[in-house]
Amino acid sequence: MKRFVILFACCLILAAAGPAPAKTTFISIGTGGTGGIYYPYGGGVAEIWTKYVPGVKAVAEVTGASVENVKLAHKGETVIGEVMGDVAVAGFKGLSKFKGKKHNILSMAIMYPNLLQVVTLKKSGITNIEQIKGKKISSGSPGSGTNFMAEAVFKALGIPLDSYKDSRLSFTESANALRDGTIDVGIWSVGPGTSSILDLATTHDIRIIGFTPQQTKKILAANKTYSAVELAGGVYRGVDKPVPTIGVWNVMICQKSLDEGLVYQLVKALYEHKDYLMKIHPSAAYTTPENAVKYSPIPLHPGTIKYLKEKGIQVPKNLMP
Repeated sequence: MKRFVILFACCLILAAAGPAPAKTTFISIGTGGTGGIYYPYGGGVAEIWTKYVPGVKAVAEVTGASVENVKLAHKGETVIGEVMGDVAVAGFKGLSKFKGKKHNILSMAIMYPNLLQVVTLKKSGITNIEQIKGKKISSGSPGSGTNFMAEAVFKALGIPLDSYKDSRLSFTESANALRDGTIDVGIWSVGPGTSSILDLATTHDIRIIGFTPQQTKKILAANKTYSAVELAGGVYRGVDKPVPTIGVWNVMICQKSLDEGLVYQLVKALYEHKDYLMKIHPSAAYTTPENAVKYSPIPLHPGTIKYLKEKGIQVPKNLMP
C-alpha cells in the first residue's frame, strides 16, 4: 500500500508540472556585411524559419561572408551559410584558400546570381580593369566571396596580386573610401542594386568597369562556375547602358550532418514563403526549387532532395551526396 501511495503521489507531481517543454532548435545563418544583400536576405530567411518551422529559432549573423561562412558551417559555429558558388566548390573540394581541407558542407538551396561590379569614380579616368596596376583598390573584405572572386579574375587576366595596394574593405567601407578618395577602385560581387553602390551613386558620378570580350574569354576559361552576364543599364544613377561583366550563383549551404527531417522542413518553409523574402529583396525571385537542381555547384542535402522529389523534380546524379 505504501508503495502505491508513493507512486500515486509522484504521478500527481508530474501531472501538476505539465508536459515537458518542447525542445528549441537554434539556427545561426552566416551572411555577410550590412552593405550587401546577404544580410537582409538572411534576416528574411531567419524570420520565415522562426515563424513557420515549429521549434526553430533562427538568427542572421554578420560575418566576413562566403569563405568564412564555409569555415563556420564546417566547424559548427553556424549551421547555415550564404556562399558564392565558386567558394562552395572550393570549400567542398578543399581547393584554393581551403588549402587541401575538404569541408563538410552540402547545398541546401540556390539563392540568386551575383554580378561582379568593379566601381570607380568617373573622374579617376580608369576605364579598364587592367589599369588597377599601381592603384589603390579594395577587393572586398578578407574571407569574403568578393575577395575570392576578384583575385580569381586578376589571376585569369595575368594581373599580379602585388601590383596594386589592396585595402580589403567591406562594401560600406569601400563606398566610403571611393567617396573620400582613399581608393581608386572598389569591387563588389553582389546582386545588382546593392545599397552601398546606390548610395554612392546619389552623391558621386560613378563608372562600372566592364570586361572586354577577350578578358571575359580568359576569365571563363579559368573558372567553370562563372558566366558572362550584363549589368542592366539604369540600375545605378549615371550608368545608363548595359555593362558586360561576370556572374556567379549564390548557394545556401548547410552542415552535411544536419538532420534530414530538419532540412526538409527548412527548405519547405523557404520555398513556400518566398513571397515574403521577395519583399525584402527582389533577387529572391531566383530562389526556386527548379534553380536548385539547375545551378547548384555542389551536391544537395538529403533533406532538400526529399522536398524536390516530393515536388516531382528530378535530381541529377552529380547532385546526390
